[in-house]
Amino acid sequence: MRILVVEDNAELAQWLARTLRKEQYTVDCLDNGADADFALRSEKYNLVILDLALPRMDGKEVLRRLRARHDSTPVLVLTANNTVQSRVSELDGGADDYMAKPFEIDELEARIRVLLRRSAGQAAPLTTCGDLSYNMNTREFQIAGQALALTPRERAVLEVLLRKAGSSVTKQELAQSLFSLDEDVSTDAIEIYVHRVRKKLEPSSARIMTLRGLGYLLRPAGNE
Repeated sequence: MRILVVEDNAELAQWLARTLRKEQYTVDCLDNGADADFALRSEKYNLVILDLALPRMDGKEVLRRLRARHDSTPVLVLTANNTVQSRVSELDGGADDYMAKPFEIDELEARIRVLLRRSAGQAAPLTTCGDLSYNMNTREFQIAGQALALTPRERAVLEVLLRKAGSSVTKQELAQSLFSLDEDVSTDAIEIYVHRVRKKLEPSSARIMTLRGLGYLLRPAGNE
């Protein structure tokens, strides 16, 4: 899962990034609205955490432009203005959720999980494919009830494939979930991570299929 944090308070942004990376999210941090607007035009994110008081372009304009492009990426707004009028204004303006500063990190993480589930069309935190299951609350994969050990990059690959189980996922989609803006994207690396995940899924009834020219597909064994 890839998250964009747009916050001009460097200390807060770095703290958020460290916290979210510990939870195995891929995180990009930007400190102004103009760069955020550009990134949202050129990159794919699962969630945006957006401050409103930003230099070069305020958060309201970033959000307005995002929605004007019919981009439904979930946006969680952060602001020091916690009036009812402000909350209503941002939600009406296209924000999916709203948190006032200061906030508790546990609540922020819970709201992130809810928004990610909602964007994937999932009311419940548990997703399955055959005997492979994934709990979005605990970020844990299991095969027939037994925990599946994965590296952060392997976990990111399997998250994307499971969220789109039954549909093809391109290498570019996988790369955007695995790598942040300051990292080099390697097609060979994607193939290596998919190979490693495929090996770890051998005890499972879930299989990763390679679709030439399209990418990869996760589905239960027997549906080949």
